Amino acid sequence: MHYAFDWSTVTSGKYFGWLISGLKVTVELSAISAVVAFVLGLLVAVLRLAPTRPLRVVASAYIEFFRNTPLVVQIFFWYFGSYKILPDALNTWLNEHNFEFAAAAIALSIYTSAFIAEDIRSGILAVPKEQMEAARSVGFSYLAAMRRVILPQAVRITVPPLVNQFLNLTKNSSLAMTIGVAEVTYQARQIESYSFKGFEAFTAATVIYLGLSLLITALVAAYDRAVLNPAHGR
Repeated sequence: MHYAFDWSTVTSGKYFGWLISGLKVTVELSAISAVVAFVLGLLVAVLRLAPTRPLRVVASAYIEFFRNTPLVVQIFFWYFGSYKILPDALNTWLNEHNFEFAAAAIALSIYTSAFIAEDIRSGILAVPKEQMEAARSVGFSYLAAMRRVILPQAVRITVPPLVNQFLNLTKNSSLAMTIGVAEVTYQARQIESYSFKGFEAFTAATVIYLGLSLLITALVAAYDRAVLNPAHGR
């Protein structure tokens, strides 16, 4: 083996710039998808435990459908088929901006929300049911009791699994390259194609994903200690 490693390929020059550009896209895609997935997951979790059976059936169908179909298929579905189900005005707006990025964000958000919904549902079930009964007895509606009493406690309980979901989402964002989103993996592949330095390019991509994962874990842990469970941080 006489392969000459050249790390300067990915630590300087235009290829380094490509990796930084890919990192920005990965962070934007992951952050937007995480926020949307969390909100959707909260909503679906509440519907999953709603007192009305049709709402529970709809929420269950949502979770099972999106959790049990491959993410890459969902990405292709939104990329190739969204124009048939979304309003024309929205499709026009997406085409005028960054359609590939939007399709990937929609697919990642919906896919991840199905897992987050189940995590939050588990957290809700871990809250003693007497608290819901107490909230309803003092005049709260079901939704108000959920919003003001149950969900704040459920989210605290589900922080560890939520961290895993956000980590998975960040790593899953690499699949966006299949529809041309220029995130980290896409840029690494481009570098390999132009320079034939595939080992260096994908090593750099691996280090970037590892750094992002460790950063997310540290940020969530710090938020947990400072805000959600300050007693544990003392």
